[in-house]
Amino acid sequence: MLMLNKTAGVFSKPWKRKIYEYLRSVHFHPRKRFLHRLVLGIETSCDDTAAAVVDETGNVLGEAIHSQTEVHLKTGGIIPPVAQQLHRENIQRIVQEALSASKVCPSELTAIATTIKPGLALSLGVGLSFSLQLVDQLKKPFIPIHHMEAHALTIRLTNKVEFPFLVLLISGGHCLLALVRGVSDFLLLGKSLDIAPGDMLDKVARRLSLIKHPECSTMSGGKAIEHLAKQGNKLHFDFKPPMQRAKNCDFSFTGLQHVIDKTIMQKEKEEGIEKGQILSSAADIAAAVQHITACHIAKRTHRAILFCKQRDLLPQRNAVLVVSGGVASNLYIRKVLEIVTDATQCTLLCPPPRLCTDNGIMIAWNGIERLRAGLGILYDTEGIRYEPKCPLGVDISKEVGEASIKVPQLRMKI
Repeated sequence: MLMLNKTAGVFSKPWKRKIYEYLRSVHFHPRKRFLHRLVLGIETSCDDTAAAVVDETGNVLGEAIHSQTEVHLKTGGIIPPVAQQLHRENIQRIVQEALSASKVCPSELTAIATTIKPGLALSLGVGLSFSLQLVDQLKKPFIPIHHMEAHALTIRLTNKVEFPFLVLLISGGHCLLALVRGVSDFLLLGKSLDIAPGDMLDKVARRLSLIKHPECSTMSGGKAIEHLAKQGNKLHFDFKPPMQRAKNCDFSFTGLQHVIDKTIMQKEKEEGIEKGQILSSAADIAAAVQHITACHIAKRTHRAILFCKQRDLLPQRNAVLVVSGGVASNLYIRKVLEIVTDATQCTLLCPPPRLCTDNGIMIAWNGIERLRAGLGILYDTEGIRYEPKCPLGVDISKEVGEASIKVPQLRMKI
């Protein structure tokens, strides 16, 4: 856990003066009166600098985002000090653009909500430091946001979803299953024991050198795998699902990644090419990797649904499974999960793709949810900390494993 005073120096005094001068100079629409409470959301947990203004009815009044994807593609992954510097360079502009688009004067904001956990320490520090300066200048309450809570609740912005519901959060940095019983009331059913699925897909894409593929050169690793998989035969390689004997809802992707790496190395020898060149079988490998990843995720999710219904934590019919996070935009994985929800009489809901990845809207909306529930609204920010690692809710994954629920085999025909 890192104390705020370790990050207080993220911005220099001249920089702080710039924020003060900016706030004094803004002239929005003083005659416009907003009938609803308004929250400015700020997100800097990883490699996207984002901000948005949302009202309590769910209207997105303004948003802005600066993606660092292009920079990190060139370096082969996210380098935390580089991400931090890019956040520093862009956060003021992004917040200004979101406020300008919303036509909301900063003084009209009800509160400021910012991601403070979990995420990259250097990135979180930039967002928190900037936000606390705004809070201090504007004399507004501060709402600290758990990044995964925000992803989980985004669906309530776009759809009418009541508690409880099951959520599967899958991204480049996270993978978990949780029962959502309220705005800040979560039961953690399972999580990745090593890396996240998005991280594995990115690593496989790098190992396949897909950035050199003419069709994938501007895509993130996960997107490149999904794109190339459409041209491949998923049955050409027989990768085994991880953790087949473990009757719980935890995930694992490291072992699978090692098997894939060995397969790629073997194929390079067979084709007589060096590491860094494109394999003729790259599309088949992409298809097989995507398929086995989807099947692993689907089986753990299936068990979570059965466990929740067995314990009457979810309704027997018309229960809702929400899938969010960057990997949730993968349409093949969604289709595999639809097979599970059809078999269990559940409804599968996903936020729009642009709200599955990190964004300021979900942070602002989480702030609205907390405002309405009267939860976690701070009028004194002294001692507030950012937390690079932070679990979500109460962990009952051991109880899930002890239930030892056998999952019926489903035909994953897509």
